[in-house]
Amino acid sequence: MSTIEHSEDVRVPIRVAYNQWTQFESFPEFMEGVESVKQLSDTRTAWVAEIAGVRREFEAEITEQHPDERVSWRSLDKPRQSGVVTFHRIDDGTTRVTLQMEYDPEGIAETAADWLQLVRMRVVGDMKRFKQFIESRGGETGAWRGDVPGPHQRDDVPGSHQRGSTYGGDQPVPPGTVGGDQPPGGTLPPPGPMPPGGEPPQGPRPVL
Repeated sequence: MSTIEHSEDVRVPIRVAYNQWTQFESFPEFMEGVESVKQLSDTRTAWVAEIAGVRREFEAEITEQHPDERVSWRSLDKPRQSGVVTFHRIDDGTTRVTLQMEYDPEGIAETAADWLQLVRMRVVGDMKRFKQFIESRGGETGAWRGDVPGPHQRDDVPGSHQRGSTYGGDQPVPPGTVGGDQPPGGTLPPPGPMPPGGEPPQGPRPVL
């Protein structure tokens, strides 16, 4: 199991950085090797990606998500991976985005790539491209402001097995990247356009 951690200080408010990260279908625009991400449900996504020269199709689920704080995920298929992305306010216009990821390489090619730190280099590059992507835009492409309670929160919160949100009316809008066993604490939903001149509303929680 390989552990990777990297932080980038992004020159946008924390809300903007977080909102953009929830738009998982936009990940191919800044993540190397990711061909597509499709939202299957509020907490599950399907990925097509190239890993160490091997094309992979796998599903991942969001295990915990709190607006402007964190997104945690884990993969449901091999190669096993899990992680958490956290968001920390530096000042009104700067956010530190930190990715912590555990990755279990599978096969000779992926193991060699792990030894050569190629996976780590890709993650660092993806974070730098995310920084460039959101800073160059100056705003998010969409947002999902719902909440997914973590396993440690579900026993004591009535109805915490559910999560939901509506976006500009009665149209459900899911959250959204990447994810075996998740580390303490943050993977991908379809981009949803922001309501004209408005904040994305937050409604009842959807079913996990």
